[in-house]
Amino acid sequence: MSTATIAPQALTAKDFATDQEVRWCPGCGDYSILKQVQTIMPGLGIPKENIVIVSGIGCSSRFPYYMNTYGMHSIHGRATAIASGLKAVRPELSVWVVTGDGDGLSIGGNHTIHLLRRNFDINVMLFNNQIYGLTKGQYSPTSEENKVTKSTPFGSIDHPFNPLALALGADATFIARSMDRDPKHLQELLKRSHAHKGASFLEIYQNCNIFNDGAFEIFTEKGSKMEETLFLEQGQPLIFGAQKNKGIRLDGLRPVVVELGGEYSASDLWIHDEKDFYKAQLLTRMFDDPRIEGHLPRPFGVFYQAFRPTYEEQLNAQVEGAISQKGTGDLDKLLAGKETWTIK
Repeated sequence: MSTATIAPQALTAKDFATDQEVRWCPGCGDYSILKQVQTIMPGLGIPKENIVIVSGIGCSSRFPYYMNTYGMHSIHGRATAIASGLKAVRPELSVWVVTGDGDGLSIGGNHTIHLLRRNFDINVMLFNNQIYGLTKGQYSPTSEENKVTKSTPFGSIDHPFNPLALALGADATFIARSMDRDPKHLQELLKRSHAHKGASFLEIYQNCNIFNDGAFEIFTEKGSKMEETLFLEQGQPLIFGAQKNKGIRLDGLRPVVVELGGEYSASDLWIHDEKDFYKAQLLTRMFDDPRIEGHLPRPFGVFYQAFRPTYEEQLNAQVEGAISQKGTGDLDKLLAGKETWTIK
């Protein structure tokens, strides 16, 4: 009697959605990010039970409730630490960290930079809305100077973090930026983040329409997007503008905007190379206030990618080496130590 083999049914985006009511404010950018993550997950070819979403505290940190995978809504700023521990002991899992600019760069800033420098094969998605949303509108580590909020009624005097410059300074092996209102671009960068073997840091501009509405409008709205954004493509010149008539040229080590079609052509422009660490530093510093005349466009895409051994690979190799030299060990002997006492 023959038996037929039933092939596993292909997953869809709906398979990654839970029965939980999505509880974000209507119009929140988190809805789009959730949709794009659920959309790309089936194409990764990973069983749902091998995917883990770890979050901290904040609006973005409700993410695990809405993903039909394993997950953990952890504590403030510690998602990266918990995810690191999980990846160390279960390296075969696909681990994703969902965090925000407050959660991941304030109380969790220390944990974030150490995950990046250690190069765990973990995907960090940092939702940046330049505000504390869950606690009702205080300024965050990425809020612009002079930002008036409930906690800074006379304007913030803090200088804001530049998240990608911070990640590059921590020697992250993959840094990128996307936005909630460009679904195709966000999907592509989520796939790129997953494909990278090592710590990926993806900053996502996310609109908080209640406490900081329009923070990134100049980069997302149709009327200004093409003039204010620079989409990076590997091996391609840095061209932008509604008519593709502007480009970035290097004047020594200083990026400058030039008009194309006259004195300059595409052959005179900066060619993007994701492996160039030094040019990546310049790109992360293209962080001008768009309200200032003569500002540079804001880059989006993959800024930098490098390859080096992951932490979990080196850790497991070290453990295996110790076992081969000294055996599997005896826990009782370890706890007893080398000296014992007899109590009478």
